[in-house]
Amino acid sequence: MSACSSSSKTPPPPAASAQSADPLPAKIAQYAPVDVGVDISLMPANEQQALGKMVEAGRLMDGLFLEQVWAGNAALKKELESDQTPAGQTKLHYFLINKGPWDRLDENKPFITSSSAGPIPAKPPQANFYPADATKADVEQWMNGLSGEARTEAAGFFSVIRKDAAGKYISVTYSTEYRGTLQQAAALLREAAALTTQPTLKKYLTTRADAFASNDYFASDMAWMELDASLEPTIGPYETYEDEWFGYKAAFEAFITVRDTDETKKLSAFSHELQALENALPIDAGYRNAKLGALSPIRVVNVVFAGGDGNRGVQTAAYNLPNDDRVIKEKGSKRVMLKNVQHAKFDKVLMPISSVAIAAADRPNVAFDAFFTHILMHELMHGLGPHQVRGTNEAVRHALKDTYSAIEEAKADISGLWALQQLVDKGSVSASIGQTMYTTFLASTFRSIRFGLNEAHGKGIALQLNYLLDKGAVVVAADGTFGVNLPKFKEAAASLTHDLMTIEAEGNYAGAQDLLKKMVVVRPEVQRVLDKLKNVPVDIEPSFTTAAGLTKR
Repeated sequence: MSACSSSSKTPPPPAASAQSADPLPAKIAQYAPVDVGVDISLMPANEQQALGKMVEAGRLMDGLFLEQVWAGNAALKKELESDQTPAGQTKLHYFLINKGPWDRLDENKPFITSSSAGPIPAKPPQANFYPADATKADVEQWMNGLSGEARTEAAGFFSVIRKDAAGKYISVTYSTEYRGTLQQAAALLREAAALTTQPTLKKYLTTRADAFASNDYFASDMAWMELDASLEPTIGPYETYEDEWFGYKAAFEAFITVRDTDETKKLSAFSHELQALENALPIDAGYRNAKLGALSPIRVVNVVFAGGDGNRGVQTAAYNLPNDDRVIKEKGSKRVMLKNVQHAKFDKVLMPISSVAIAAADRPNVAFDAFFTHILMHELMHGLGPHQVRGTNEAVRHALKDTYSAIEEAKADISGLWALQQLVDKGSVSASIGQTMYTTFLASTFRSIRFGLNEAHGKGIALQLNYLLDKGAVVVAADGTFGVNLPKFKEAAASLTHDLMTIEAEGNYAGAQDLLKKMVVVRPEVQRVLDKLKNVPVDIEPSFTTAAGLTKR
């Protein structure tokens, strides 16, 4: 059992008084506060101590991520912390939710307009991975002029681009750029490794500590794939969403979790279905993978602590890692389901949304099991389909550049529904999930589109919802509520899966740009529902109760 709150009744956000025009309390209220924790009372003392060390290391990822988002973040955070007025503490509160002065739910508009250093700029799409005075075209031209190892490092996950004394672009490894903090994190991981008696956990922690110094994450990613322990940490640079120029650079994050063994066993059978699903994908046979990576484990966990890119704005419900194609080819990828976080999202956000957005007759078909299982299948489908442009060694993420994240998120969503239908038809998934998954997904589209169309998941959802509306798979009733046309929905799921995976297989950057331009909009019928959801939280704001107890903070 998770320790997260599960009340489905959510108070409306406080209205700003006539005397106060401060919009931040209402913005903060978009995130429902919830305690997130795990019962670790039966865990051996040494493992609890190791868990505490991992939480400490995870907290260091917050500072690294702030630095990666914007060079001015650390100074602004310090300035906000020194302002003890109610207004100052409110600004700090929302700054910490967003990991910066830009509202991630409102197209990254600044909610803090100035600091002692001057006006707050627009959120840099290149984050702090590239020089602030660089242009995307100049950096791309410079990268294209490189070859061999120099090109690999410059366009790789684990380097930043800077300028030398002569003003020329250079590549700097993370191990150099963030040396001080990474040394601290490595020391904590080694202390945790010394405390645990679980061999695979010890190996991952040790090799990940080594990677922080060497900048070579391959061995620790392989060790993470083989991790089989009661504690399931994920810590380091992983996702590339913050790099809105190219999607190349990995941001630091941490998920320190405890495995739910019973739920993990229930879902492990899905791993055995992946090759059959790959073989049946509704795409040209030449675009399929004849042999997937062998391991592809699934873990159901409960979160003790999340930090850095793992705890900014909308909370992660699950993830599929690593992103290194070499590891994926050899081992597959691991899907990690954050069950206590998902429960909180379902209770605090999805159920209130469904009572507004979904036709009354369809509301009984909004179910947690369908929500949970589709999120799992979404993560599984990240590992299926094309990863390299056909006939080349170029990774799809490189070919699709800034469009990749949105296309890939949409692909994982819609192909996840297609795949679940295959398993329902086969009898591998219960008929009850087959009955509820489409309506639950439809309700969840309104949850995700509220993340904003500047964000990859929000873009992907808008694309899917508009496609489904155009195909008649989603219908709008006279009262403005939404419902499902089941036969057309099944057809549309297969059709959109085909279109998105084909774009990826062909590395069709222009096609991806065109599709996103046409489909990433909020149509009037959708906006009318969104307008009615203003008193429903957009997501949750977790308070990590178990982590606080472990580290006495």
